[in-house]
Amino acid sequence: MKNFTIGERLRYAFDNTMSKGTIALIGWLAVLSVVVIAFISAIVWAVGIAPEGKGDFAKLLWMSLMRTLDAGTMGGDEGDWAFLFAMLGVTIAGIFIISTLIGVLTTGIEARLGALRKGRSKVVEQNHTVILGWSEAVFTIVSELTVANENQKNPCVAILADKDKVEMEDTIRDKVGDTKNTRVVCRTGSPIDLNDLDIIGIHSSKSIVVLAPDVADPDPEVVKVVLAITNHPFRRQEPYHIVAELHDPRNVEVAKMVGKDEVEVVLVSDLVARVIAQTCRQSGLSVVYQELLDFGGDEIYFFDDPALVGKKFGDTLNLFPESTVMGWHPHDGAPALNPPMDTVLRAGDRLVVIAEDDDTTKIGAAAPRVDTAAFSDAPVPPPAPEKTIILGWNWRAPILINQLDAYVAPGSLVTVVSTNPDATAQFKKLCTDLKNLKAEIREGDPADRRLLDSLNIPGYHHVILLSNSDTMTPEAADAHTLFTLLHLRDIADKFGKSFSIVSEMLDVKNRELAEVTRVDDFIVSDRLVSLMLTQVSENKHLNAVFADVFDPEGSEIYLKPVERYVKTGVPVNFATVVESGRQKSELAIGWSIKVHAHDASKAYGVRTNPKKDETVTFAQGDKVIAVAES
Repeated sequence: MKNFTIGERLRYAFDNTMSKGTIALIGWLAVLSVVVIAFISAIVWAVGIAPEGKGDFAKLLWMSLMRTLDAGTMGGDEGDWAFLFAMLGVTIAGIFIISTLIGVLTTGIEARLGALRKGRSKVVEQNHTVILGWSEAVFTIVSELTVANENQKNPCVAILADKDKVEMEDTIRDKVGDTKNTRVVCRTGSPIDLNDLDIIGIHSSKSIVVLAPDVADPDPEVVKVVLAITNHPFRRQEPYHIVAELHDPRNVEVAKMVGKDEVEVVLVSDLVARVIAQTCRQSGLSVVYQELLDFGGDEIYFFDDPALVGKKFGDTLNLFPESTVMGWHPHDGAPALNPPMDTVLRAGDRLVVIAEDDDTTKIGAAAPRVDTAAFSDAPVPPPAPEKTIILGWNWRAPILINQLDAYVAPGSLVTVVSTNPDATAQFKKLCTDLKNLKAEIREGDPADRRLLDSLNIPGYHHVILLSNSDTMTPEAADAHTLFTLLHLRDIADKFGKSFSIVSEMLDVKNRELAEVTRVDDFIVSDRLVSLMLTQVSENKHLNAVFADVFDPEGSEIYLKPVERYVKTGVPVNFATVVESGRQKSELAIGWSIKVHAHDASKAYGVRTNPKKDETVTFAQGDKVIAVAES
C-alpha cells in the first residue's frame, strides 16, 4: 500500500475544500486576508516602526484591514519608509485578495442564478396543489385553480415536469395570463424520481394531479408516478389526495391497486366518449357539463345541516332559495343522483347541490310559491330507432360507439366514415358486442364534399364529427374539422333539413372560429378532461358524482321538453318547475331557451341553478334540464 506524503495529503485536502464551491473559496480568501493582516501588523508592532500614537497592535490591525479593503487609504500615511513599505505590502495583498473575492462572488452569483433557472431549488409550501407532468391540460387546470382560489389566502400551484423551468413559466404566463392571488411555481425534474418529488413538496400538499405524458402509451408512466408517491420512503402519515389521468380502462384496476384509497382515477377515453354519446342526442348538453365542471359559475358542492335530519329527500328540493339539489351522499356510502324522493336523511348524510359557492347554500326562511295551476304533463313518446353517422376516427371512437349503444333504441344504425388506416381493424376488434346498434364502416375523407353528398347526410338524425387527432397535429385536425363543418352546414341549409351536429375540437380557441357553422354542440375534449381533473383535485368525492352523471345506468342529465313540466306562454318561477319534476321523481336543475341556442353571450340559452323565485315564460322548443333515469 502506497504511503502518501504530508504534502500530498495537504494538497488533496485543499483540492477537496476548493471543489466545494463559492463558500469554500470565500473562506480561503478570508483566511489568507487574516494571515496577511496579522503577519504584517505583528512585524510593524514588534519592530516598532509605527508612527507615534499608532503603535497599539489593535490599531495596527484596523489600519491594515482598511488598506486591504480600500487601496486609497494609504495615500494619507505618514511615517518612516519601513512603515510605508509595510503598509504598501498590505495594500498590494489586499488588491489581489479583493479582486479575487469580487470574481468569486460574481461567479458564485451567476452559478446560483443558473441553478435557479434549472428549477432545482426546494419548494417550501403548505396546502398547495401539485401538478406532476406537462400537457395542454396544465393551462386549463391552472386557470381554473386561479378562479377557485380567489377566496383563499396565499394559494400556490407547484408544477414538476421534465421541461425547462423558465420555459414553463413563460408559457403559462402567455396562455393563462393573470393568475391573480395564486402563485405558480415551476420546477424541472422527473415525477418518478423520489428526490425530485421531495423538491416539489408533495408531503405538504393539499392535492396532487398526475397528468398523462404525450406518448403513445402514457398509462404506465402515470401508474409509476402514483407508485413513487405512495411508496416514498419518507411519505407522510396522513393519506395523499392524488388525481390521476388514465386512457385505457384496463389500467384502472392497476392504478387502484397501487394508490388504493389515495388515488382518484379520471378515465379520459371513457369521459369524452360518454359526453359525446349523450350530447349528440341532446343539443346543449355539453354546455350544461361545461357549467358544472368549470369554476366560473355554479359548481357542485356537498351540504349538510342538522336541520335536514329526518326530512325526506323530496322535501328538501325547494328549501334552498339559491341552490339546486341534485343528489344525496349517505355518510356510509357513495353519492347517488336522484335517489327515491322518500329517502330519509340521517345524521352525517349530505346533499349534493349546485351552488355559486360553497357558502351560498342556506335554508330559506319561507317556502317559495308554487303555482300548481301551471303544471303540465305532456306524454313522452317511446324511444324510436336513430340513425347516427360518425365522420372521422380516433382512439376514442370504439368507446364512443359502445357508449352510444347503451343509449339508443334497438334497431338504431351507426355509420363510420374515415381515412384512418387503423379504423376498420379497431372497429372490428372493439365493437363486436353491440346490442341496440347496427354498425357499418366505410373509407373516405369527411372533408370531401362529393363524398358527403353521396352519404345522404340529411337522412341521419345525428352527425358526430370526431377529430383526426391520431394522424394529425391539433391545429391540422381542427382545421380539417372546420372544413367539414362548413360543408355540413351548407348541406343542412341546401336541403332545409334539421339534424344535430356534434363536433370534437382540440383547441378551445378554434371553437370560437367554428361558431359560424352554427353547430349544435362542441366537445373540447382536452378542456373537459382538464376541468374534471381540477374539480376532483379540489374535492375527491366529486369523482363519484361525475361517474354517476356520465354512467348510462341509473340517473343522468337530460334536456326534456318543457311541456312535460309546465305550460308554455305562462310566467312561472323555478320553484314550480322543481315541484313538477319532484312529482315525476325527477330533479329539475335548470332550463335551456331555444331562441338563444346559438348565442354565446347568453351561454347558448343554458341556465343552471336559477333562483327559486326567478320567473321565466317558456316557449315551444324550450327544455328543462333534469336529472332523471330516462
